[in-house]
Parts: sequence; C-alpha cells; structure tokens
Amino acid sequence: MTTTTHTAEPITAAKTTGPWVALIAAGVFEVGYALSVNGSEGFTNFAWSIIAIVFFLFTLFFLSVALKKIDVGIGYAVLAGIGAVGAALLGPVFFEETLTPAKAFWLAVIIGGVVWLKLADNATPNNAAATPIREPAPRDEWKYRNPSSEYSSVDRSWR
Repeated sequence: MTTTTHTAEPITAAKTTGPWVALIAAGVFEVGYALSVNGSEGFTNFAWSIIAIVFFLFTLFFLSVALKKIDVGIGYAVLAGIGAVGAALLGPVFFEETLTPAKAFWLAVIIGGVVWLKLADNATPNNAAATPIREPAPRDEWKYRNPSSEYSSVDRSWR
C-alpha cells in the first residue's frame, strides 16, 4: 500500500488576508443591497430596484470568492454582522430611522464577535505547516487503498 504524503504549504498573510478582504467587500455590498432594497419601496421604484439587484449580485460574487477559503458558517456570520451593523448605522443617515443606545450597544457586540471570529480564523497550531496530509484516493481505488475496508485486494472480493 502506498500513501502519498506531503507537507502543507506554509500559511502566509496573503493566503489568509485575501478571502477576508473579499468577505469584507461582500459585507459592504450587502449594506448597499439592504439600503437599496429599502429605497426600492418593495421593488416598486425601478431605479432603486436595479441598484439593489446589482448590489446583490456583487454580494454573491465576493461571498463565493471568500467562501473558497473561509468556513461557510464563519463567513456567513461575518457577512450578516457587517450587513446588520452597516444597515443600522447608515439607515438613520439615508432614511428616517433611529439608532437608540440599546441598538448601538448590541451593534458593538456584533462588531466584537466579528473581530473575534477573524482572530480565531488566524489561530493555527504551531506545527500546521509540518503536518503530513494524505491525499484522497480516487473513488475507484478507495476500496484497494483503505486498510479498514472489508474488501480484499488479494482475491478482489468483499469479505
């Protein structure tokens, strides 16, 4: 039985920063989407409706780029946090909304949570770069290479 192993590539700042930049961009477009949906008045205002659709498409694009490297649960939580905070802060600027001290407090809690998620994503074990990684076997070879399977590679039958 042969096992292909290699060491993981070292984690660099560029590899961890790029997806987070894309996620922040998705969050900014999410804020634009939320505000323009409000401005579209239930998609009855054509210009605001088109703007909302454009913001939504940019949100999806940047979110999909970010989720290539960031776990979906973390990525979506950060996106929702940025969207909620941005919409709550800019709603009073563009529309007749109020920002109460209680809302401001809970927005600060959301921001703190987003920061901690980012810090937790950067925390990796010290020996992560030297950990051997076993490459997955092709689907048709799995039964021959998996030592715990009930398939006998000698007589090529199931035990």
